[in-house]
This record gives sequence, structure tokens and C-alpha cells, in this order.
Amino acid sequence: MKILVIGATGHIGAVVVSTLESRGHEVLRASRGSEWTVDATDPTSVRSLFERVGEVDAVVVASGSVPFAHLTELTCDDYLTAFTSKALSQINIARTALDHVRDGGSITVTTGVLAREPIPTGAAAAMANGALESWIVTAAAEAPRGIRINAVSPNVLENSPGSHALFAGQRPVPDAEVGRAYTLAVEGLVRGRVITA
Repeated sequence: MKILVIGATGHIGAVVVSTLESRGHEVLRASRGSEWTVDATDPTSVRSLFERVGEVDAVVVASGSVPFAHLTELTCDDYLTAFTSKALSQINIARTALDHVRDGGSITVTTGVLAREPIPTGAAAAMANGALESWIVTAAAEAPRGIRINAVSPNVLENSPGSHALFAGQRPVPDAEVGRAYTLAVEGLVRGRVITA
């Protein structure tokens, strides 16, 4: 399959690329600093990327950043940043991808454990992840031409030890488990699912 991975240079994106390439797929790596350049938060940049890439079998989005701060310190702008960067940008990519993914292909967005498990300073991230997870339920039901839409929701990654202290009591997940979740989303038959890792 020809698969476009947006956010390919981040921790999760790198795992996705490595996993899908090891399974024999042609992976197009897109990010601000990759061969296929894109600003995932800019709809014009996203459209340009898809015009250059052409038709693909699948799209995986593993991008977005959110501010972390105590609930009493988060501002309206912080929430807007989280929603715009993590949720709205991925929704816009998925909307654009619908015109470029082959019949029966797939689109996978990335959420995270904070949609279901709280951590200190994680309210903005939880809001963005939860919005994406709610969106895929209806988006998957309405997707045309048999295109499947799913979300992968990983826990904190083993390969990100600098983040482990924030996720007290959570089980850091190895790359292989994260890769398995994305493989299911891309190659499996599921649709409208939040696949946890």
C-alpha cells in the first residue's frame, strides 16, 4: 500500500513509519522537516501536500501539540491552541484526505490516553483528544466509498522517558504495541473505533 504519514518525524510518527515499512508498505513521510513538507495546522499547506502526493491507500496523522498547565492556569487561548493544533488540524487533514484516499482505504488520527485517564496539567490535552474520539464515530459512519476512519489512542510511550513522571501509575507502552494498533487501523477492517495501545 501507498501510505502517507503526517507527523512522521515525531515519536509516534517514527514508530508508525518503521512499523508500516517493515510490513512492506510504501510510506511517504510528511512533516515540517521531511521530504514531503507540510504544516499540519495550515489548510493551504495540507491541500498542497495532497495535490503533490496524489492518490494514496491510507493516511495516518500523528501530529499536534497541546499546552500543559494546571486547570486554574489554563486560559481560553490555551484551550483554543490545543483544539486547533491537535483536534481541528487532524479533522481538516482527514476531510482533505477523503478526496485522495482510494476506495476502501483508511484514515487514522491520533488521540491519547488523556481522553480516558487524567493526569495533572492534562485538561487541554484531554479536551482535544476527547473531541477527536467523538468526531470519528460520526465521521466513520458517513465516510464515502468504503473509506474507514479510526483513531489510535496510545498511552505514554516507553521511548519517551522524560514524560513518564507526568503519567504516574500509567503503563508505558513499547513501540511494538503502538505499531500493532496502527497496523490494525490501516490494514484491518475496523471503522469508527478508538484503538488503544
